[in-house]
Amino acid sequence: MYRILIVEDDSGIARAMQRQIEMWGLEVRCAENFQDILAEFQTYEPHLVLLDIVLPFYNGYHWCSEIRKISKVPIVFLSSASDNMNIVMAMNMGGDDFIAKPFDLNVLTAKVQAILRRAYDFGVKPDVLEHRGAVLNMGDASLSFEGRRIELTKNDYRILQALLEQKGKIVSRDTLMQKLWETDCFVDENTLTVNMTRLRKKLEQAGLPDFITTKKGMGYLIQ
Repeated sequence: MYRILIVEDDSGIARAMQRQIEMWGLEVRCAENFQDILAEFQTYEPHLVLLDIVLPFYNGYHWCSEIRKISKVPIVFLSSASDNMNIVMAMNMGGDDFIAKPFDLNVLTAKVQAILRRAYDFGVKPDVLEHRGAVLNMGDASLSFEGRRIELTKNDYRILQALLEQKGKIVSRDTLMQKLWETDCFVDENTLTVNMTRLRKKLEQAGLPDFITTKKGMGYLIQ
């Protein structure tokens, strides 16, 4: 299920948007801590952000810039200040679309669905997988965190890919072994344990302790 983060300080507008979008089977959260929208973004890990420009503490341009440092997630600006200067600035800051207030909730929902289809559908897998600020690049099989590149072995990459693609779900040892060797033949489980131990140590040294959780007797989990 796609997750939508609404960053709108007018609670009436935010809740109306939430109710409308949830009617279409999407998961929605309204931001509450306007002093640290980036923390809410990292905790919720949305697939799309609806972002007002005029906000308490810091404006939407600031938070768009902060999000763009760690994510390519689609960002749609919402504002009654819909003059050309604001629209151009929103696009230049990394926005994907601009919706002028007041807007029809049905139009908003249609735009959200269209952007989600463009960003995530058509059977095309994303170029990167993200979690806790760590970015797994599918193009060159590398991991980056806080501006540093972490070199991965082939098995490191396949383990992380399998776990991140099923983020929030337990992945069994059998599934991971099939992913590592792409075969149904028997593989000694000790080999997987060794690979997992080395990967965890590498992640911890890079500043990502407890990135992978063990569920005893079930498998592994990234949450």
